[in-house]
Amino acid sequence: MNFLINFFVFIFGLIIGSFLNCVIYRLEKEEKLTGRSYCPDCKHILEWQDLIPIFSFLFLRGRCRYCHKKISIQYPLVEILTGLIFLLIFNFQLSIFNQLSITSFINLIFLFYIASSLVIIFVYDLRYYIIPDKILLPTIIISFLYRFFENLFRWILIENWSLKIENFYPIFNYLLASLIAFAFFLFIFLISKGCWMGFGDCKLVILLSLLLGFPNILLAVFLSFFFGAIIGLGSIFINKKGLTLLEVKRSLGGSLKNKLLTGLKSQIPFAPFLITGTFVAMFWGQEIISWYLHFLIF
Repeated sequence: MNFLINFFVFIFGLIIGSFLNCVIYRLEKEEKLTGRSYCPDCKHILEWQDLIPIFSFLFLRGRCRYCHKKISIQYPLVEILTGLIFLLIFNFQLSIFNQLSITSFINLIFLFYIASSLVIIFVYDLRYYIIPDKILLPTIIISFLYRFFENLFRWILIENWSLKIENFYPIFNYLLASLIAFAFFLFIFLISKGCWMGFGDCKLVILLSLLLGFPNILLAVFLSFFFGAIIGLGSIFINKKGLTLLEVKRSLGGSLKNKLLTGLKSQIPFAPFLITGTFVAMFWGQEIISWYLHFLIF
């Protein structure tokens, strides 16, 4: 039974991933989401058999049925990624609530929506080096409203809410996390004049903070810089930034950090690292934090 449920959740994620590909493409082209899907090259309207997630790509061997142009590998990758994330979210919810209820189902829909938005932002920033406000800003607003009403209903229905300061702690947690993360990224944005960090990243961490709260947002930010540093250093050492190994060695006195951060901004968008760190912190944050505190103590 659990296998079947997980299978259907994964299939649902694949279908949503297929839709997200459509959103990413039409968002960049500034097209409406209504209307049938078509081939980006020959503009031929696609039939239902061309739109089956993953299987159509494999069956057609990665080429359009009509013009035989190659189909971007982005399409099956986004579908698989969305399916896996939905599967992780579903099992993560079960581990918290033990069983599906109205509350857990609403929270599950909320997390599916946030995850879908983050997948769009991840791919869009990776491809076009910009975080789309049309996706980000509505998601921030919905996340804030959800957190507010989530705590309001908990206070009223579960905790016999009264006007005490401690009853405001849950929403304060998300607001505090948002304030700290935004201030930190805004500081980097201002002192670097946008060279190390874009303002879109500053807005993105507000959304991520409303998702994770405190202290998990700190872990997500740390992991994002950690992943970014690995990719940035790797890019430097394989000379993608135009630096020789001798130049890298000479830069170790202090300018390497500036070159790395500048390279990350100019060559590698930062939102994918933030989103990756967020998902890691979301699913395994408590285990990582517990391990780290245990490591410090012993």
